[in-house]
Amino acid sequence: MLRRDFGKASLSVFIASAVGSSAERTPAGGSACSDNFPKISGLTDYVAKFVTNTKYADIPEGVLDLGKKSILDGLGLALAGSMADTGDISRRYVESFANGDKRAVVIGSNLRTAPRFAAFVNGVSIHADDFDDTQLSAAKDRVYGLLVHPTVPVLPAILALSARAGVSGRDFLTAYQVGVEVECKVAEAISPRHYQDGFHSTGTCGAFGSAAAAGKLMRLDHQGTLSAFGIAGSESGGLRENFGTMTKPFQAGRAAESGVIAAELAGLGWTAARNIFEAERGFFHAAGGTFDPDAIVNRLGNPWTFASPGISLKPYPSGSLTHPAMTELIRLIETNDLRAPQVEKVDIGANHNMTTTLLHHQPQTGLQAKFSMEFCLAILLLERKAGLGEFTDEVARRPDVQAMIQRINFYVDPEAEAAGFDKMTSLLRIHLKDGRVISGRAEFAKGSPSNPMSFADAEAKFRGCAEYAEWPRQKTDQLVTFVKTIDTAARVDELALLLSKQ
Repeated sequence: MLRRDFGKASLSVFIASAVGSSAERTPAGGSACSDNFPKISGLTDYVAKFVTNTKYADIPEGVLDLGKKSILDGLGLALAGSMADTGDISRRYVESFANGDKRAVVIGSNLRTAPRFAAFVNGVSIHADDFDDTQLSAAKDRVYGLLVHPTVPVLPAILALSARAGVSGRDFLTAYQVGVEVECKVAEAISPRHYQDGFHSTGTCGAFGSAAAAGKLMRLDHQGTLSAFGIAGSESGGLRENFGTMTKPFQAGRAAESGVIAAELAGLGWTAARNIFEAERGFFHAAGGTFDPDAIVNRLGNPWTFASPGISLKPYPSGSLTHPAMTELIRLIETNDLRAPQVEKVDIGANHNMTTTLLHHQPQTGLQAKFSMEFCLAILLLERKAGLGEFTDEVARRPDVQAMIQRINFYVDPEAEAAGFDKMTSLLRIHLKDGRVISGRAEFAKGSPSNPMSFADAEAKFRGCAEYAEWPRQKTDQLVTFVKTIDTAARVDELALLLSKQ
């Protein structure tokens, strides 16, 4: 595959301008003190050049194929998420606006609206069930699977903007890959403090991915792309305290909308800082205190994030940190033919980042249940399944579910802690009433690069989501075929028709 040279001369200047001594460079987990902040220049310029210069031919075929799985996954989740309470509320919200451009489809409905509003609603829907793909970490101090959900800020933005003019399938895929690559590398670079102190990286870093993808699709020039990043930096936001509420998917939807707004304003000549990433009053310093330049410098597309470390598709509609334990528990249940009445208690050990992120230990709603290890294991013991129909308020409040939750001991285990945060080490011990103890261990779940879903697996998940949304079978079949062969499409307009009730 071809790989474009993204301006070796300017990149050399950028690298030379980076602070070289270890005394002057701070590791990503270091102090927020500005004296320790990497004093470099040209980072935003380098990222903008990557966006504007990348061509379809620069993207390896394997990376494009992995992206198709995530695109299909995202569209299915948008259909399923359109059925959530957030879908109805957000549609009613955008319907209240008077706007002239009503070409962008709101997935799962007959509503069309302006691109920014469609991006917002569709982003909310994709993330409503917390069933969307997850970026993996490449570093030991980065919490595995807790960087960004790559597709949700990017796909709604380019889907909304593609309604305006003839956009080919190759243009669509290129914009998607560029957006995912930018947001993932930005998330990988920022100090772990960003996430640990409460920022929701899908809402913050995702805005840059959306801006990159939207700007690429709109064919913004280099200066316009710089401005779009500057605008996106002032729009990025999201807090982890809102996990388990409707505001978590709101943050993802806002990231998608923010990129559209940034690109559209930049296209009209709106100005913004052109060094928003590396400036001492810019994104990395303000939102993280510091960052690791080596996670971005000469790393965009080298390798592509889809290739390494990879992106996971979720097997369950819950926080990704629950999935290794759930994968292992269902294996143990089926292998040993376990029944809920046999279980005295379950010990589940993990690292402290898992216990603090899965923060709802006695969930009372379906949304809280998605961030409750106790619920996720309890429902598998009781039902032997954990799909969209299990994560509801009614199920979470069932007496038998609440009783089983009390038998789940979720704790910080020294062994899991020592394994590193780039793994989701989950140590299971199932204590049975007859005195037996059944043990298991997992670090990765089905859907991760180490145990990937095939396109057929992704298709099965998509069809399940479409069925949940009561989507017509004919449209479902056509969507699968279209995404599988999207690179051959002269225009992607058909996607909007297949995703709309019209």
